[in-house]
Amino acid sequence: MEAFLFSGGRFLDPRLPELRDGIDVLVEGDRVREVSDRPIASQAATRIDLRGRTLMPGLIDAHVHFFLAEVNLASLDGMPLTLLTAKAAAAARRMLMRGFTTVRDAGGSDYGIRTAIEEGLVDGPRVFIAGMPISQTGGHADFRRRTQSDFECSCCSGLAYMSRIADGVPDMLKAVRDELRKGADQIKLMVSGGVASQSDPLESLQFRVDEIEAAVEQATSWGTYVMAHAYSAAAIGRAVDCGVRTIEHGNLIDEPVARRMAARGAYIVPTLVTYECLQRRGPDYGLTPYSLQKNRIVLEAGLRSLELCRAAGVRIGFGTDLLGALQDDQCNEFLIRAQAMPPHEVIQSATIVNAQIVRREGELGELVPGAYADLLVVDGDPYRDLGVLQDQGAHIAGIMKGGRWYKS
Repeated sequence: MEAFLFSGGRFLDPRLPELRDGIDVLVEGDRVREVSDRPIASQAATRIDLRGRTLMPGLIDAHVHFFLAEVNLASLDGMPLTLLTAKAAAAARRMLMRGFTTVRDAGGSDYGIRTAIEEGLVDGPRVFIAGMPISQTGGHADFRRRTQSDFECSCCSGLAYMSRIADGVPDMLKAVRDELRKGADQIKLMVSGGVASQSDPLESLQFRVDEIEAAVEQATSWGTYVMAHAYSAAAIGRAVDCGVRTIEHGNLIDEPVARRMAARGAYIVPTLVTYECLQRRGPDYGLTPYSLQKNRIVLEAGLRSLELCRAAGVRIGFGTDLLGALQDDQCNEFLIRAQAMPPHEVIQSATIVNAQIVRREGELGELVPGAYADLLVVDGDPYRDLGVLQDQGAHIAGIMKGGRWYKS
């Protein structure tokens, strides 16, 4: 069993607002064995002198899409799954190299890519998959053209691999059960309109209450939960009242709904960087005027949604939701969040809060005895300068996931 002993640097505990000095960390195999403010003695461990750098837990992104490999989703129509999988594998590796050792894929990834990463065939973060997002007919993930009645088979078009349609409670039960059968770690529903979709109003309410409740009941019975794409306060409130555990995006939330979320213990996962990116770079990739108009609405509301949720006590996760080439802006989410949150809270969102979201408290998001040895060695102090997490990992001297070095 390989072992490493880290000393001589500063230690980032995401539960505290300041770095700590004089902390030794012993890693054995894929786990953290010991964390101490006194020197740790180990004859077997390779000693790593951090030389003043910061040792911190690996980052977690709770809303990514490996398989949404193009900004203009229409480009996926006709793309074979072989090419799509190659693009997804490349995206996974780049996320790991930015310091994200865990991600929650919010739709598209299946057990195949998860297994490939677990078996070391592909370098990437550990991933919690949602399988195919579930949409109503005409909903946010109904990618059919208005002249098209049926989906193409997924073996011929990557776009058909990105969602499934369910209408009515029996359809919903079958869809949820089937995604769980296929290995989904959580279920993803589309309960409002969205930016990228071309046939649904942003403010539309999607799925009936009984359909959402049926999905939540089935997921809960399996021992997992439902995450829901939602923008408007009405859509968020309906979803949370039905038992949805995490709200994705949530830009148009209002104060009463934020208080309801807090009371029910629901999480929100804002993805502010995607709207900034789409407004700035989307036209270069063929984003339609209709999508740009919807994007402006949610972009303008983004920081206000953070302020409302913080004031109400809603637990705020960290997500990005970037598509294709825009994923290289993933770490800009830290800088955008810093306009409404102190840096240590931003890092908490990307570590211990997201560990709670994926139900791996004590194993991910912090370096404590028994946790996975997912860690970063960073040049500088992220609490004082979130810029050290920018530039595609250029300021990260070391990346370890599960006790294995990916950058050293």
